Amino acid sequence: MSSQKNLHLAQQFLEKMGSGASADEIAALCTPDLDWNIPGDTGVLPWVGHQTGRQAISDFVRDTQAMIERVSLDIKDILANDNRAVILGHLQSRINATGKLIDITFAIVLTFSGTQIASFLMLEDSFAVSIAARH
Repeated sequence: MSSQKNLHLAQQFLEKMGSGASADEIAALCTPDLDWNIPGDTGVLPWVGHQTGRQAISDFVRDTQAMIERVSLDIKDILANDNRAVILGHLQSRINATGKLIDITFAIVLTFSGTQIASFLMLEDSFAVSIAARH
């Protein structure tokens, strides 16, 4: 797939994530065997860790909508080539259970298979996320 098509797919993913689209709509952008990975403390938030399948992104969408308040999202850049796209940004979210603010810079690496997202890797300050999520 071309870098322009991958750039468009990454933008479409971000638009759906930001618009409040349903978990199923967002999961439809992904392959059935999606490789999902947000490295970090797997005991604190349910979406942190390594999982396989569309259910991982569906759960992420549902859990984040229920467990956090999105404060701000600033996409700095989206870089794409024939195989992947990298989304660079800054995110602020408040954990509902603790009231603590997560304030992080992140990189999301999307790898594609045809016209779908085959892998999702989010790199962030997992230590800060873990501290904010703990009571």
